[in-house]
Amino acid sequence: MNIVEQQFYDAVESDPVIAAVKNMGDLKYCCVLEEIQVVFILFGDICTIADIVKKVKDAGKIAMIHMDLIVGLSSKEVTVDFIKGNTMADGIITTKPALVKRAKELNLFTVLRYFLLDSMALENIRQQPCNVKPDFIEVLPGVMPKLIKEVCHITRIPIIAGGLISDKESVVSALSAGAIAVSTSNRTVWLM
Repeated sequence: MNIVEQQFYDAVESDPVIAAVKNMGDLKYCCVLEEIQVVFILFGDICTIADIVKKVKDAGKIAMIHMDLIVGLSSKEVTVDFIKGNTMADGIITTKPALVKRAKELNLFTVLRYFLLDSMALENIRQQPCNVKPDFIEVLPGVMPKLIKEVCHITRIPIIAGGLISDKESVVSALSAGAIAVSTSNRTVWLM
């Protein structure tokens, strides 16, 4: 385990709520909260992402960029090289296994995101290619404890529950089902 991985594990162990930020207002707010140690960046473009990440890092937090949501980035592996060379990001979030693989080659921390829409999505987790080993799997929506529990049994990769986490009950249910953290854009949950 490298130093960034250990920092990430330590951060979610001490506070399992991850701030998912969608705009500058949320970014500024989460950066002043001591409780928040990990930030999922869900906005920006190729011209602004370096500055957004710098704000997170200047606040002493772990910065994870959701590659699929950054305007101007493609789904090609070279975009991971761009993030590594042009930002101070600690890692990436994506739905694309090829980007996870490239990020691992570049020693970035990785979260592979799955939308649990049907049984085929669950089967995709089960059949995950052997050469793609993300540090975490994020499952959405995170308010389905029964499915979170099933995913935890399918894989040995730690689970983050995300999407629709809006209150303490949602957080407790996800964590009780086996998730080691939750990601949410809900500011109220950030303070729990």
